[in-house]
Amino acid sequence: MLKIIGKATSINVRKVLWTCAELDVPFERLEWNEAAHAALNPNRQVPVLVDGDLVLWESNTISRYLCTRHDGEALLPREAGARARVEQWMDWQATDLNGAWRYAFMALVRQSPAHADPAQIGASVAGWNRLMGILDAQLAGSGAYVAGAGFTLADIVLGLSANRWLMTPMARPDYPYVAAWIARLEARAGWRLYGGNATP
Repeated sequence: MLKIIGKATSINVRKVLWTCAELDVPFERLEWNEAAHAALNPNRQVPVLVDGDLVLWESNTISRYLCTRHDGEALLPREAGARARVEQWMDWQATDLNGAWRYAFMALVRQSPAHADPAQIGASVAGWNRLMGILDAQLAGSGAYVAGAGFTLADIVLGLSANRWLMTPMARPDYPYVAAWIARLEARAGWRLYGGNATP
């Protein structure tokens, strides 16, 4: 059986778990064990997927693999342009959006002593809110979901990011299209299992 290594509260592990739920793929989840699992990922981070002899890390890559392996064209289209639109927003989540929120999240949620500079916290919050505004504008014009009218992997990875944004104790603008989109996500069984986890 497919094995997914990593704690269920991790945002990146939850991407993979939610993808499995959408694809109806059975799996066994294992907690990270440094002695047993360190050799599987040189970065020593989760998630790690083990599928027979194949070992993968990087959550977005794992999610793409699962769609390809398990006929998940609805989540990750085969047609080049449609697929690129989904992957564009997945990559934006992993680079621009993650880079913006990291300092604020470490300060306000993790209470990290190394992230206590008020100016940097403020800049991180402002950047995070600005980028969520980009997402709001995209949702205003895309129909119902991030990459268009249908639910895709882009909604999984960005839905989890939006949950983190909402759960972090900070001031946020009112983004009506993000709010309506999250309401649509909440109707999905995968969100109820993994997307709306109260631990950011």
